[in-house]
Amino acid sequence: MHASVLLQLMWLASPALPVGGFSYSEALESAVETGRVTDEAQAGDWLIDQLHLGLARSDLAVLAQAIAAWQARDIGAIATLNGWLSTTRETQELRQQAQQMGRSLTEWLKNRAPADDRLAPLSALAPAPTWPVAFALAAVQAQAPVREALLCFAFGWAENMVQAALKAVPLGQSAGQRILGRLCDDIPDAVDHALSLADDQRQAFTPMLAILSAQHETQYSRLFRS
Repeated sequence: MHASVLLQLMWLASPALPVGGFSYSEALESAVETGRVTDEAQAGDWLIDQLHLGLARSDLAVLAQAIAAWQARDIGAIATLNGWLSTTRETQELRQQAQQMGRSLTEWLKNRAPADDRLAPLSALAPAPTWPVAFALAAVQAQAPVREALLCFAFGWAENMVQAALKAVPLGQSAGQRILGRLCDDIPDAVDHALSLADDQRQAFTPMLAILSAQHETQYSRLFRS
């Protein structure tokens, strides 16, 4: 992989990317509030489960298929993937997160590569472009290999979630680094699983995550938007 491609992927994975990922905990805050996550071990276990049961089977699988669709300029397939991801978000908060981050990345892409004619159909996706679908176009623009793009996406997610755990549990920086290390060990397998899934094998079924996300919408005290 060329150095310029690697740097583009590092840019996309950076917390400095102005898409607001740092402001979401994806129901981890609710898991802390209800006593399901109280220490480093439980936080790590929670995020490992979420990586394999949620991200790998849904977002990462959509990302891989959206990269192929953007490369083929198959806007119909892009609309189908975007609709599937919006529809399968099980709570209002999780849907708003996917759409807000997708819209923010779309605006960033407009400033970065305004001549790309695929930006118009991305912007026109209803009800909004979602985060994995917008990220897929960014990866295609960077000419990133598919597996490396998925690794980048997963690492960005992991880093944001570990930062959420540091604030919500709370945990120290060393504990956060140990959790991030555990996630990095598991991310390649999660990515490979996502790449192996056919179109009809994607799924979004994490009932406890959905329940906690719904509870978070009315949680008395909150640091995060989800």
